[in-house]
Amino acid sequence: MKHIVALTLNAALVLGVVVMQRRDEPGQEHPLIDSFRHSSNTAPKDGLIRQCIAPGVVCVDKHAANLPYPFWRDSPNGTYTTNLADIEFNDGRGETKSTSWEHVDQADFVVFDEERGRKLLGKNPSVDFVFPFNPGALHEAPTFVPGLNKIFFSELSPMLEQFVIDLNVNPPTLSEFRADPPIYVPNGGFYHDGLIYYSVAGSSHEHKQRPGIVTLDPRTNKSSTLLNNYYGLTFTDCDDLIVDPVTGYVWFTVPYYSWWLEVADIPPQLKSATYRFDPATGSTVVVNDEMRSPNGIAMSPDRRHVYISDTEAAGLSAPISIDLPSPGVAGLLYNTTGKRTIYKFDLIDHGHAIANKRPIHYDAIGTVPDGLKVARNGWVVTASGNGLSVMDEYGDMIARVQTNFTVNNFVWSDADDYREVWMVGQGGVGRVRWDLQGQKAV
Repeated sequence: MKHIVALTLNAALVLGVVVMQRRDEPGQEHPLIDSFRHSSNTAPKDGLIRQCIAPGVVCVDKHAANLPYPFWRDSPNGTYTTNLADIEFNDGRGETKSTSWEHVDQADFVVFDEERGRKLLGKNPSVDFVFPFNPGALHEAPTFVPGLNKIFFSELSPMLEQFVIDLNVNPPTLSEFRADPPIYVPNGGFYHDGLIYYSVAGSSHEHKQRPGIVTLDPRTNKSSTLLNNYYGLTFTDCDDLIVDPVTGYVWFTVPYYSWWLEVADIPPQLKSATYRFDPATGSTVVVNDEMRSPNGIAMSPDRRHVYISDTEAAGLSAPISIDLPSPGVAGLLYNTTGKRTIYKFDLIDHGHAIANKRPIHYDAIGTVPDGLKVARNGWVVTASGNGLSVMDEYGDMIARVQTNFTVNNFVWSDADDYREVWMVGQGGVGRVRWDLQGQKAV
């Protein structure tokens, strides 16, 4: 099941997956259980996939390390992208070599490690499609505000309105708001000490804004610019950020996306890199310049490690001009052999620097690892393609959440002591309920 990619003029990632909704109406049997019950292969001969743990969950035997030959899965190419369900087993004569893999398509959760999968999901995991949304635009910067019990997020487009999900009512509601003064293309969001910190990707003469760091008081909608230059030069695209709860330093990533997606009006003046900004002194320091497209960033709860994703596979050939030829289909800028990797660093020098870069995850399941978070127990979660991938701190895959829309980013709310995740992206807003706890918003 190949999916057509949505091309947008937004400031994060080009690739998207918009698939048909799988969830049944309330009160009906889950489609995965139903498919197992009525399949002629109720006990699959190959044993690759089996229903496990709870309705909507399948377990994969030994990470499917040995697939029955022949098998084939198309690579993303800038026009189409695939997921695990699209692995084909056919000998060319119409003879299917797998009798169980078809069940992956109907699953809400695909588990690679059953023991840890049980701890992750709990007894009643669920994935719900909550709000349909513009499938032609990316949505980012989901930020949960405790006390208000609301989630703020943005659309990466020239529009100035942003969105808020009110969790104080049942069912939750979705509405628009505009910051004062407006914030043009906020791409990453992080709640700290009463404020939402935004990494702003857009550069606009009309709105008198350059990329940088902006805060929003979610109680008044008043915004304030903290950083908008690096010694007079313009950041190309401030993509994602975190705030160290101990030092107050803001760590943010700067790729090239804004320019070739036409939400910046100044050509790149700086190499893509990751920076550390101190709001108390105004000091900005480069902490890593080895990545072509640094994107998602997250910190472990014990402050020992920082994780950063490099998503150069999307936009690999066009750091300066959108007119440069693409290695994939012209204009869509995707190279399946480019980096789509999560790297792990050690936080050193009393929280001032990161070192010992090593890869822990190459994202072949989705498209590229965009939104990035670390759970309370140290497990790493990333948004990619039509869902979320969960791995341990060493990169061993534990489970995959599958949705009916492209997930660009996500955030935990404090429901059930931070066991609820809200996902935003192209085509919808969704919710995951499981036992994996997020870090508290402070």
